[in-house]
Amino acid sequence: MKLTIMVVDDEKNIRDGLVRALELDGYEVLGAEDGKQAWELVQKRPIDLVVTDLRMPKLGGEDLIKNITSTQPNLPVIVLTGHGTVENAVAAMRHGAYDFLTKPVNLDRLSLLVKRALENRVLAKEHQALKEEVDKLERKRHFSQIIGKSAQMQRIFELINQVAVTKASVLITGESGVGKELVADAIHNLSDRRDGPFIKTHCAALTETLLESELFGHEKGSFTGAVGTKKGRFELADGGTIFLDEIGEINPTVQVKLLRVLQERSFERVGSEKSLEVNVRVVSATNRDLKKEIAAGRFREDLYYRLNIVNIHIPPLRERKEDIPLLTATFLSEIAEENHKLVEGIDAKARLALHNYSWPGNVRELRNCIESAVVLCKGNIITLDDLPPVVRTADDGQYIKLDIGVTMEQAEREIIRQTLIHLRGNKSRTAEVLGIGRKTLHRKLHDYNLIEEFGGGEN
Repeated sequence: MKLTIMVVDDEKNIRDGLVRALELDGYEVLGAEDGKQAWELVQKRPIDLVVTDLRMPKLGGEDLIKNITSTQPNLPVIVLTGHGTVENAVAAMRHGAYDFLTKPVNLDRLSLLVKRALENRVLAKEHQALKEEVDKLERKRHFSQIIGKSAQMQRIFELINQVAVTKASVLITGESGVGKELVADAIHNLSDRRDGPFIKTHCAALTETLLESELFGHEKGSFTGAVGTKKGRFELADGGTIFLDEIGEINPTVQVKLLRVLQERSFERVGSEKSLEVNVRVVSATNRDLKKEIAAGRFREDLYYRLNIVNIHIPPLRERKEDIPLLTATFLSEIAEENHKLVEGIDAKARLALHNYSWPGNVRELRNCIESAVVLCKGNIITLDDLPPVVRTADDGQYIKLDIGVTMEQAEREIIRQTLIHLRGNKSRTAEVLGIGRKTLHRKLHDYNLIEEFGGGEN
């Protein structure tokens, strides 16, 4: 999709000449003969950049700039001015203009200035497109906190929708930071228990003695410090869902009582002989391999099968890197708003670094990375220097080697070819990593005779 530029000048010859020059650079270009006509066009249709004279009838350039910056502060404006009115151009920049050029216009300088001004605009539009894609996915699957378009995540979304409406116990597995708790939230919120309580317990955060009391409650005087009767998490979750995070950490005594709850739906508080019945759905999660824990004698096999009626395994982020752009766009919007910063996108080098990094801390680490970058970002685009050192210096072991003496065309051809190979022929991802449009990539595949090797279709 072409970017749209508007040239505003009351001198027809200058206006038409600039329109033709910018059209040759590949842009869609509109002409306006004064500020009034330009302002009407800005309000009617999307414009990506404005090139305007200052002295014009009906509505001058300075007033046009004020109108634009008050309603569309991210729309860049380049000012054209005569040598005697440079001070006016500087004043226009104080009102929000991106830069200025003196007449007669140096077309090479204009071309370079337009390209620079549009770079951030393009990144902002790409970021907006990703946000819209996230919104579309959220509407489609009826829950919003889990983000991803990879085949693995789509299967997980389907499984969540299938299992949520049942009474089955669910075991969620995966490395730390992949989003197991978010899956538990979605299961509860989509179930017929959504209006009932949802009680979360992080088993690893409690000592062995405290965990039993927290889960099942205790009677007054049942142990030192038990100054009153206390309801446990299972009682509090009656009619709803209990989420047991890091279930692999529970001790053998608690395992026995938990097995009984799953089998008989009853238990006793610590220090009591009275059985209490509950109607609770159990969703649990672990980053451990419970089969290895069973083999080592640390986890009961019968409990494992009771918990693992349905298993939902969340793959690590390094195995679904196509989800990184959507996750990044979501985190960027949320964190920028929280910190009252206008950060609109991420440049190509930073995006490549995010792709190359292995993310041992998974989605949680990615969010922390974006939060750090937003806080440290000095402009409205995150660059490579804004990323944490461990991320910006990462690589995935892939390098493109070019012989000294190759032409620019040969170098570009090889960069495109090797990037496509590395990304398994994914043209959309290749265009994103290289910082070019998909149409530009497809044109270059034709120009460099790479169609036969990689095909010409969209993907």
